[in-house]
Amino acid sequence: MLFVVACALVDADRRVLIAQRPEGKSLAGLWEFPGGKVEPNESPEAALIRELEEELGVSTKSACLAPLTFASHAYEGFHLLMPLYVCRKWQGTPVAREHSALKWVRPQKLRDYPMPPADEPLIAALCDLL
Repeated sequence: MLFVVACALVDADRRVLIAQRPEGKSLAGLWEFPGGKVEPNESPEAALIRELEEELGVSTKSACLAPLTFASHAYEGFHLLMPLYVCRKWQGTPVAREHSALKWVRPQKLRDYPMPPADEPLIAALCDLL
């Protein structure tokens, strides 16, 4: 079981930030919600705060992270469990530190971007929310 967290950063125009996986990583070229692995003895919120800083150079607080839904997906060789949080308040401007590109997208347009299988089911909840 692989436990990871993901975040839908939502801007004032109700757009969601997605990030393109870089070459050399599994699922390269696909678009995903930023986030990453939860380390041992780390809360999902702490992991997300750390990952947002590492991947995007933005900082936020646990009080700004609202759990929305989760994905449970069987990949070949492991099972992924991934809660999705929504964040509308952060400091800094997102920069692609570990991704090929970043894009702000309206929730209804998220399906236009190829995503990993675990991310795809999360789109419906975002469309309903936003």
